Amino acid sequence: MSSDASIVGKNLMQPAPTQLPEEPEVLARIEAGDLPEDIATRFPKSSLAWALMAEDAWAEGRTIDAYAFARVGYHRGLDSLRGAGWRGAGPVPYSHEPNRGFLRSLYMLGQAAAAIGEGEEVHRIEAFLVDADPTATEQIARG
Repeated sequence: MSSDASIVGKNLMQPAPTQLPEEPEVLARIEAGDLPEDIATRFPKSSLAWALMAEDAWAEGRTIDAYAFARVGYHRGLDSLRGAGWRGAGPVPYSHEPNRGFLRSLYMLGQAAAAIGEGEEVHRIEAFLVDADPTATEQIARG
């Protein structure tokens, strides 16, 4: 009986990692120095644009704005994940750069939810982040 080396050490019950598509136009606008609000206006489906707005609002102490922007980024990201074949579970690796907008939105949603006392939501978000990528929270917090 032969063994397939490509499956050794894999959990065959776990779905394949989901990788969102590249967003070259969004990245070009960020590189050009466009404001996140302008990027989101032009590319409203981009979780990264919404994550950037959430992070800016958070840094400015605008907790409710951060929560709202992060929630939009989270929902846009769920739509994108589903479009990429995600079925509600499985890895969403932070190492794949296009996934970072969604993961950053999710992280910011957790931060803002904690600040407004949404304890149950915080626990769900923490679990979601760990399930998506156990290293995501640490990597996002490091910046």
